[in-house]
Amino acid sequence: MLLNKLTLPKGARKNKKRLGRGVGSGHGKTSCRGHKGAHSRSGGKLRQGFEGGQMPLIRRIPKRGFSGRTDNIYQVVNIESLNLIKNKEIITPEVLKDCGLVKKTSALIKILGDGQMKKGVTISAHAFSSSAKKKIEEAGGKAEIIKVETKPKTKENKKQ
Repeated sequence: MLLNKLTLPKGARKNKKRLGRGVGSGHGKTSCRGHKGAHSRSGGKLRQGFEGGQMPLIRRIPKRGFSGRTDNIYQVVNIESLNLIKNKEIITPEVLKDCGLVKKTSALIKILGDGQMKKGVTISAHAFSSSAKKKIEEAGGKAEIIKVETKPKTKENKKQ
């Protein structure tokens, strides 16, 4: 058996349906599109979920729940990784960024309580888990929450 002698078995490749090639072909005249209607005309594509004018399924089924527009997405840092920071008494978002523990100082930062705190330091972040706060205070440190100013939801704020 040689690679250049290999062939497909008979019937493995089917010829393409040739449309609009005369009445004798069986696919002539309307070219398998039928008479009239959206699908018979060029450019007659219907949008996804269109059910021919019937009320679409997505609008018929009941909607439940709520998803708020302003979710607070935090960059998380575990207490265990804070032990890697040496020679700092106050740990701020800038210090966390310099050490590579967070990507942006402008985003919200949350300290989680995974691991043990070895030294007492003051940590500034936007949020702390209850276990993290407890472990920081047990080690002789302090957890300072950075206040974030939020604008009240009004029509004027939405336009900006």
